[in-house]
Amino acid sequence: MTGRIYAIGDLHGCSDHLDQLLRKIPFDPDLDQFVFMGDYIDRGPDSFGVVDRLLDLKRFYPNTMCLLGNHEQMLQDYLSGEDTFSFVYNGGRATLESYSVENRQKRWHGTLPPEHENFFRHLPRYYETEDYIFVHAGLRPGVLLEDQSPHDLIWIRDQFFKSDYDFGKTVVFGHTPFQRPFVVTGRIGIDTGAVYGNVLTCVALPEMVFYHV
Repeated sequence: MTGRIYAIGDLHGCSDHLDQLLRKIPFDPDLDQFVFMGDYIDRGPDSFGVVDRLLDLKRFYPNTMCLLGNHEQMLQDYLSGEDTFSFVYNGGRATLESYSVENRQKRWHGTLPPEHENFFRHLPRYYETEDYIFVHAGLRPGVLLEDQSPHDLIWIRDQFFKSDYDFGKTVVFGHTPFQRPFVVTGRIGIDTGAVYGNVLTCVALPEMVFYHV
């Protein structure tokens, strides 16, 4: 990659925010790359629409990277029957309602359209470049990237972003909502709570220019 990386924070069903942000970003399809930080679903009104838009982006721009968030993991656990409580308790009812509206239009049979189900099942837990590590929640200090716990990658909070441990690269993360982007040496947090009435944030790297809607 010789262009910019545009990393976009937690969407949580806010498809209108995503549409507005994509119109604002000066994305060059021949050079640039999108990285989405996970938590595309739950709490907001249009989880189905968010995933549909991400699938379109991946079709048009195949190097688009979408990471696994804890909410996508909870959905998978709900669908498998492993944990049917956590997903609904953490905003999953809005996701089920979003998909049920589409389902009533007879677009598919079952809980999810096959393309969406495949999307959820194949989300990577992190993405590494020469200068950055992108991960939904963060990393546990003192643990090599390849040895990180799958649980920590999508759930860790204070132990990660309050630490001054040097991971060797700047870690870009979502998961923990901040009023404004969290920027300290070696860490950039870009979940700014769009679903809670704040803004959706994108950071353009390496310049570290922020875009908000």
